[in-house]
Amino acid sequence: MRAAWYDEQGPAADVLRVGERPDPVPGPGEVRVRLTFSGVNPGDTKKREGWLGSAMPHPEVVPHSDGAGIVDQVGAGADPDLVGVRVAVHGAQSYRPSGTAGEYTVVPEALVTPLPDAVADDVAALLGIPGITAHRAVFGDGPVAGRIVLVHGVRGAVSGIAAQLARWGGATVIGTVRRSSDLGAARLPRLDHVVALDDDPAAAIRRIAPDGVDRVVEVALDANADLDAAVIANDGVIATYFAHGERVTLPFPPLLFANVTVRFLGSDDFPQQAKRSAMDDLVAAVAEGSLRLEVGEVLPLERIAQAHEDVDAGRVGRVVLQVARPADR
Repeated sequence: MRAAWYDEQGPAADVLRVGERPDPVPGPGEVRVRLTFSGVNPGDTKKREGWLGSAMPHPEVVPHSDGAGIVDQVGAGADPDLVGVRVAVHGAQSYRPSGTAGEYTVVPEALVTPLPDAVADDVAALLGIPGITAHRAVFGDGPVAGRIVLVHGVRGAVSGIAAQLARWGGATVIGTVRRSSDLGAARLPRLDHVVALDDDPAAAIRRIAPDGVDRVVEVALDANADLDAAVIANDGVIATYFAHGERVTLPFPPLLFANVTVRFLGSDDFPQQAKRSAMDDLVAAVAEGSLRLEVGEVLPLERIAQAHEDVDAGRVGRVVLQVARPADR
């Protein structure tokens, strides 16, 4: 098969190669997916560069955890009815050497989700890592119907999905952007309220939620901890998936007296049932039009290094590799 891989960590242009690799064969309980699109996420590029001192997990890695395509083979014990079914793939390169940056990937059956006609392959390839993280951030502590959810950085991939999922789940959603000039920016999800962080955000949020917000979806805990402590409701939850440093200083007294729970989110290690439920909800929300994802850049497999560089540079809009032409639906 045609695939991309790396056998050492470093800059994308230096370590990523494209060429022929052996066709994978599904083992017991596994399925093989003939891929059309491969999603590129910051988590994929961090693994490639050795973020926070992480080492090569395998001698050779075919990167990317997310993708979409058609099941063309199943191993012993896997559902034979999946053959010929269009699916989204998640977690392909989570603790495994071979992800979706190739013509085929082999994954356990639990890591594929059948797709209805209303969900296109390129959009399905965007769901896994950011969508599951967003779903866990919103619903990891129960339903949000009737609650107020604050979602930071709603122009980002995870936060943008989280804001839409919270609204889909019946919450009132307050989103934040960095600057007042971002309030009129394109690609903002449809929200109840949007607040700029450069214009007294605590007062603005308290005007909307006088008793505080019930949940916070946090993209930068180190930067926003004081603001979160100022607006969180009693028994509130802060769900965080990123901070810029290895250590975070928290304002202990206000969080203590508000009985706040801080939930840390490492997507590779969520319970499998949580991932499964998240993918089912994500596909359903896209199919009914409640979750809208925008493909920002589509590149061929041979330009994977550029795709990684664009993700690392914070390109607006999601990046996917087109591995093969989607089948007619």
